Amino acid sequence: MLNSDIALSSCHKTYVRLSSPPMTAPLVLTPQEARRLAVIAQQLEAPRPNPTKADLLATIARITCLQIDPINVVARTQLLVPFSRLGPYDPADLEALLWEDRALFEYWAHAASIVLADDFAIFQPQMREREVAGGVWRQRVRDWQAANRSFQQALLDELARRGPLYAEEIESRAVVPWPYPSNWGSGDDVGIMLEVLWLRGYVTVTRRRGNGFGLKKQWGLMAHQVGDRVHEPPADRHALVRRAAERALLALGPARLRDVRRYFTRHNYPGLAQVLAELRAEGVTVPVIIRDDGGDWPGPWHLHRDLLPELERAQRGEWQPQTVLLSPFDNLIADRDRTELLFNFFYRSEIYTPAAKRVYGYYVMPILHGERIIGRVDPRMNRQEGRLTVNAVHWEPGVEPDKGTRISVEQAVVALANFLGAESIQYPLSQ
Repeated sequence: MLNSDIALSSCHKTYVRLSSPPMTAPLVLTPQEARRLAVIAQQLEAPRPNPTKADLLATIARITCLQIDPINVVARTQLLVPFSRLGPYDPADLEALLWEDRALFEYWAHAASIVLADDFAIFQPQMREREVAGGVWRQRVRDWQAANRSFQQALLDELARRGPLYAEEIESRAVVPWPYPSNWGSGDDVGIMLEVLWLRGYVTVTRRRGNGFGLKKQWGLMAHQVGDRVHEPPADRHALVRRAAERALLALGPARLRDVRRYFTRHNYPGLAQVLAELRAEGVTVPVIIRDDGGDWPGPWHLHRDLLPELERAQRGEWQPQTVLLSPFDNLIADRDRTELLFNFFYRSEIYTPAAKRVYGYYVMPILHGERIIGRVDPRMNRQEGRLTVNAVHWEPGVEPDKGTRISVEQAVVALANFLGAESIQYPLSQ
């Protein structure tokens, strides 16, 4: 009655697929265990001694992307995110991975980001879809681009002929000047056309000039940065969504569908519900319940099976917690609503809030202490004077730091100051 795939009962017409994994009861996690898994998945345990360029690449690969942000009040976020995970790494290694090794490239993940060159195929559908996506703003861009096809082609031909160039080295041949006020790109026709072509995957940044991952961009054809990957035939979209979803799950720890959707290729997971169902049916993920005294948290929650050993390690108390300051745009807290649920930490950047209305400060860095976020530091780096100024420290409601916790936070500030090359710290942590 049995073949290799099906068991058949002729009396009851019952089919059992033997190849399907057995259904297992959901794992029940405490909120503390869920938080620890999220921290572990984000590579935010104790930093590695003497981190290498290989460590840096492996860390970026694990968390999927580094958000790019121009604000340099402390340091640019693409430098701070690896520091929180690796400790005092050499920022020159990031530039080498980008511009010499070309193992990375810049594209849009959950924001403008640094991503793996090996993930180029994952982003190709986004590049194609930006040609047809709707919305008033995108319609304006399409209309302007359509009126400037000759300019677009001339720009691409010039990059092909001369190699990567800075924007000021490219002559504008716009038939129709950009007609709208904008803070997008450099604001001129060449800058805006380059940004449009970047989003659509024709060009990318091939070098940056200036201190601390400077803002002055050199532009080249996408092939200049990612090589022959641009000529590979498009992969099956379902397979790419599955690949991206697995990458996100490994970086998130316990996650719901909405968490995956907002991580890595944010809002670009068509058919995600089906993909998650397939991963569950194949045993790639296991169901999880997060339960506290008030009951079960809204779910369903998924956990990648590769994180099960990490869970067991954390449950044995063998994980290595640290105290570290996070960039406002750190991957752990980039999804503000998930951060509030998982860490009971409400966080919104006040960079664009008028000074008089700010509650915590301009560039506030959350304090990760083990698996908890216990407060916020408002720092500013004065590079001319070589001084890191701590404007304020705010403890979260209910947090009463003991001497050991205060020392740990103080050490985290010192570590940041050393990484930034500060010679002194103003305003000792006395709050």
